[in-house]
Amino acid sequence: MGSKHAASKIYSNILKNNRIKSARTPKQLERHFKGVANHRRIEILLLVAKREGITTEAISTTLDCNFKTISSHTQRLIQAGLLEKKYLAQSVLHTLSPHGKMVHTFIQSF
Repeated sequence: MGSKHAASKIYSNILKNNRIKSARTPKQLERHFKGVANHRRIEILLLVAKREGITTEAISTTLDCNFKTISSHTQRLIQAGLLEKKYLAQSVLHTLSPHGKMVHTFIQSF
């Protein structure tokens, strides 16, 4: 089986498992892939998958990275539709969006 066909089959299975009915357009896929086109954002995505509801400060501490850097990267992940944020007093809590869960599953398959 060719690698293009195998990737298509994996993506189809991910869509079925996450109850998202239709495939994304190439433009939408580009937005999601650009969202994780950075090693720090991949680290953030993997960490949020392990610790749903983690704050920006906790991500910064766990990854030993500057708070403003983490804040910028989480904002890009939110814009890419991979993270969701919720405000709790002064803190921002992060969880994976449905598409973030699909991308996480895709990353785990490597």
